[in-house]
Amino acid sequence: MSRSKTRAYHHGDLREALIASGRKLLEEKGVRGFTLRECARRAEVSHAAPAHHFASMDDLLAELVRRGFEELAASMTAEAHRVEDEPAARLVGLGVGYMAFAAANPVLFQLMFSQEAVRLEAKQSADGAEAVRGLLAVTVEDVLGHASGEVRQRMVDFAWATMHGFITLVLEGGIGGRDSSRALKTRGLAALAAMAETVVRSGSPR
Repeated sequence: MSRSKTRAYHHGDLREALIASGRKLLEEKGVRGFTLRECARRAEVSHAAPAHHFASMDDLLAELVRRGFEELAASMTAEAHRVEDEPAARLVGLGVGYMAFAAANPVLFQLMFSQEAVRLEAKQSADGAEAVRGLLAVTVEDVLGHASGEVRQRMVDFAWATMHGFITLVLEGGIGGRDSSRALKTRGLAALAAMAETVVRSGSPR
């Protein structure tokens, strides 16, 4: 190993280098093409070096899932903060952030919500999903005000299902296969707006 690589290793950069190379490899090859040896090769270290930070390929994948959920929550929060201070608009913003993260990281996103993620590290996956649900729950509560707990829970489920369902269909080619990126974005915003309108109406007196 070169002097520069040895110095990077002792400064703790190897872990981050492996995570970065693993992230790229995952998006390029998917879980089936993911190996710790290839991550090491891309990080320009020996194939045995990753063992100092990740005991197995699953450990590295679990870390990617954990960070993915952190980034997803951050993306949702950032987009919600961009819009006017109105709960329904913030709900749409959360959806925009959700879809933007998924579109930028399609393989990681699908892994995060897969049974594979549950197998890798059930607690991290569950905690990440709960954090996403928490963001939605707070905003839905702001939208609905004094609606019953049952209505709020149902609308959180509905909001999340709309966001996740739309972008998953896009990633899998079920929606927008022939659309331009602008047209697809317009369709996504329309779906989110309709979702927010439904949430608002669910709290109206009948």
